[in-house]
Amino acid sequence: MPSTVHRVLTRYGLARLAHLDRATGRAIRRYERDRPGELVHVDIKKLGNIPNGGGHKVLGRAAGRKNRTNAGYSYLHTAVDDHSRLAYSEIHTDEKKETATAFWKRAHAYFTECGITVERVLTDNGSCYRSRGWRDALAAAGITHKRTRPYRPQTNGKVERFNRTLLDEWAYARPYRSETERREAFPQWLHSYNHHRGHTALKGQPPASRVPNLTGQYS
Repeated sequence: MPSTVHRVLTRYGLARLAHLDRATGRAIRRYERDRPGELVHVDIKKLGNIPNGGGHKVLGRAAGRKNRTNAGYSYLHTAVDDHSRLAYSEIHTDEKKETATAFWKRAHAYFTECGITVERVLTDNGSCYRSRGWRDALAAAGITHKRTRPYRPQTNGKVERFNRTLLDEWAYARPYRSETERREAFPQWLHSYNHHRGHTALKGQPPASRVPNLTGQYS
């Protein structure tokens, strides 16, 4: 039987918390493209590095904060296919236009190898995605570039959701003793995400189940 809270929410047309965007509190409009490659979401996630010896999860909050000085940042460049949720991701030391463009060329090659023809790419309005190199790389491959609405990162929701997942299941999943140790764990986590981890929107199946060239290759 529905709870009183549920009945009140339903009466006033309010969404459940699980259906709201964390940042804005607005209801998320979910959509899914019909085929792989129709739209690929691209984004960069800035992540604080773990200092040698570990951060607060290893040393405790006070010592970890002291050890954090000058650890620097990593930048995770990621591309996620809208239909399959298949992800290609690399860790870099910056978010410069040259880095972003070179990343995309490798991501595009990866999707092509998987049998996916990329038609459109969606990014935010970051300077690296407004560069001539980025524009030319997409144009050379016949790919249309779309941008999110300003100050509305949820428009790029598939890759934003991927970013939250990698924070929970990789970046902060266990107490790493160095940034090197954490980075070494990333390829295996990404493989598991693509080939083994069930996705609610995919009826419990992994992204590879929706990619013709990867179907059945879950090893």
